[in-house]
Amino acid sequence: MLMNRLRLKQLALIAALGQQRNLHRAAEAVHVTQPTATKMLHDVELVFGFLLFERLPRGMQPTELGEEVVRFATRLLADFDRFAQDLEGKRRGGFGQLVVGAIMGAAPDIVARAVADLKAARPLLVVRLLGETSDEILDLLAARKLDLAVGRFSGPLQHNEFDFEPLANETLYVVARTGHPLQARSDLALSDLGGTPWVMQPLTSPARQLLEQEFANALMPTPADMVEASSIFATLQLLQTSDAVAMLPESVVRDHLRAGLLCCLPMTIGKNLTGFGILTRKGEALSGAARDFVQALRLYARAVPANPKNTA
Repeated sequence: MLMNRLRLKQLALIAALGQQRNLHRAAEAVHVTQPTATKMLHDVELVFGFLLFERLPRGMQPTELGEEVVRFATRLLADFDRFAQDLEGKRRGGFGQLVVGAIMGAAPDIVARAVADLKAARPLLVVRLLGETSDEILDLLAARKLDLAVGRFSGPLQHNEFDFEPLANETLYVVARTGHPLQARSDLALSDLGGTPWVMQPLTSPARQLLEQEFANALMPTPADMVEASSIFATLQLLQTSDAVAMLPESVVRDHLRAGLLCCLPMTIGKNLTGFGILTRKGEALSGAARDFVQALRLYARAVPANPKNTA
């Protein structure tokens, strides 16, 4: 059987080589010499019966079948690392960990409250929150670095890989610093912001794609004066220290609006953004902690209006 002929160290080398594309650096990553790595790769290719990597003048490139083996090795090692961390935590008297990916719009109202409930019931459980945009957290979920995620699909075929349970919608605002030159306007349209600096999420995120569609509907190009930032902290700092504007979820900017640090510009945007929900890998059972977390998410999602009025 294949599993009897492969060793974990060999799979670690394959995963490292898939990332590094260089045998010397991959050998360093798994703490073996380059001659040892060369022999390990040769042995693995004998086991599979085909070449996993093309030897190029400058590095190595996975073959088509090699890409499949790299993905398998990466997933297996991620599972092993998670298992080892959970086991060590429990050995030390803890109760394992739960790793969750969450988009920024879901974090304040739903995810944070669900985490608080979970920690109240399981105080020794380690909870880790990762990611800020749907494309980021789905990559982490696919790589098995998350137990589950709260977000939305960012690609057309992801429904084949992940299950999705709707939770709520987001209200989106166009915001700027208090005292922004456009704050006093009462008749703003998106086309009026073509010459204004923007802070936007990466193009791979669903919210950015929706914003690009809004630009297209307004018959305007993407503003040239633009900074891409996936970090909500960086976005908020840029907004407060410049004349830039951004499209952000109401739940994220609510406290900044109340504190007078940001203002809402008077326009409606983002009505067609699909709702976010719980994302899990198909065919996988959730742990007890993950099931409790999902129940808390559902509870707080019911308190969020299904179709909030999307006006600023």
